[in-house]
Amino acid sequence: MELTWVSIIILICSGIVVGFINTLAGGGTVVSLSVFMFLGLPPLVANGTNRIGIIFQNVTAVAYFQKNKLIDWQKVIRFAIPIVLGSITGATIAGFLSNELFQYIFAGVVILFGISMIFNPDRYIHERTDLVNRKTSTLQYLLYFFIGIYGGFVHVGIGYLFLAVLVLSNGYDLLKANVLKNVFVLFYVPFSLLIYAWQGNVYWSFGLIHAIGNVIGASLAARLAVKKGAPFIRYVVLALVGIVILQLLGVITPNNPTF
Repeated sequence: MELTWVSIIILICSGIVVGFINTLAGGGTVVSLSVFMFLGLPPLVANGTNRIGIIFQNVTAVAYFQKNKLIDWQKVIRFAIPIVLGSITGATIAGFLSNELFQYIFAGVVILFGISMIFNPDRYIHERTDLVNRKTSTLQYLLYFFIGIYGGFVHVGIGYLFLAVLVLSNGYDLLKANVLKNVFVLFYVPFSLLIYAWQGNVYWSFGLIHAIGNVIGASLAARLAVKKGAPFIRYVVLALVGIVILQLLGVITPNNPTF
């Protein structure tokens, strides 16, 4: 696969869109994987290559959120351990097992998540201190472990899974949940990238060029998130959830390389 000026422009533009969407919500990976496959990468290589840009976009977002003192590092470290362990497990089995089960889990979570945002919006805008300060349960650790498996295996739409657990189980408002989501992704993706690279499923030139756009998109999204707050993020997430539901119903049929 040869790099041309056309492919470089496509990769950077795609990266801007993906970095913006992923930083504010999730689901942008569908765009990047489709672009990588359009440019000639096999599905598994596209899935591995995509993680390069994800690392860069989350470094950018996390650095901005840290500058604004929005990161609860105590919670991050506590939950990052099961997430990383899960991602290593998921990336290891990615080349061997079908992810049909994950498809159904993801579909169910996204639909329920979208419904709850419409009919009970306050929980996404106002933090619930009783849940935030509550002792971490075994169930929460298990939830993060299985989300980590999904991330290492597929990654598409993982932002919605993190946001759902962080808001509904941990009690964070949507702004803080979005901040923690970006930190969690930054923690686990390098481990899964190493495994994909070890398996020979990373095309570095495409990934690094794509990452230029990812950084631009993530920088814009992080600034908007801090400036506009939880209500703005809720509207963005609702719009993207609507697109995901249309995809699940077959109304929109993008090239989906993960199934």
